[in-house]
Amino acid sequence: MKISDLITAEIIRMLNESEENTAEIQRNEFANAFGCAPSQINYVLSSRFTPEHGYIIDSRRGGGGYIRIQRVIMNHSSAIMHIINSIGNSIDALSTRVLIENCIESGLIDKTNAKLMLSAVNNNVMHGVSAESRDILRARILKEMFLVLL
Repeated sequence: MKISDLITAEIIRMLNESEENTAEIQRNEFANAFGCAPSQINYVLSSRFTPEHGYIIDSRRGGGGYIRIQRVIMNHSSAIMHIINSIGNSIDALSTRVLIENCIESGLIDKTNAKLMLSAVNNNVMHGVSAESRDILRARILKEMFLVLL
C-alpha cells in the first residue's frame, strides 16, 4: 500500500471515530508518524480531501498550529449544487472523469448516469469544437446534466 493511501486511511479512520466528523492533526508530527516528508501530508490533503470530495480544510500556522479536516455531510440537492459550483467555467476531460467517479463512490449518481454523462462530454463528441472551447462547453453540458439530477 502506498504512503498516500496509508495517510488517507488514517485520516478517514479519525473522521469515522469523531462524533463531529472532524480530524485534527499537526502536520510535522503526523508526517513523522508515517516516516514521510510534511509535503506528503500536504499532497494527500490537497488531492484527496478537497471540497469536491466533501471535505473542508482549516489550518492555523505557527506554534501549536494544526490542520483540521472536516467531512461535510450534505443532502443530495446540496451536494449536487456544490458540484455544479465546483465545476466553474471550464473543466478538462481528466477532471471530469475524476469528478464523476467521486460522484459514483459517494452515491450521488449511479453507473448508468455516469456513463451517460461521460459519453456526452467525451473528446469524440467535442471533436468539431476548437481546443480552447472544449473545456468551456464540457463544463456547461455537465452543469446542465447535474441540474437534471436535482
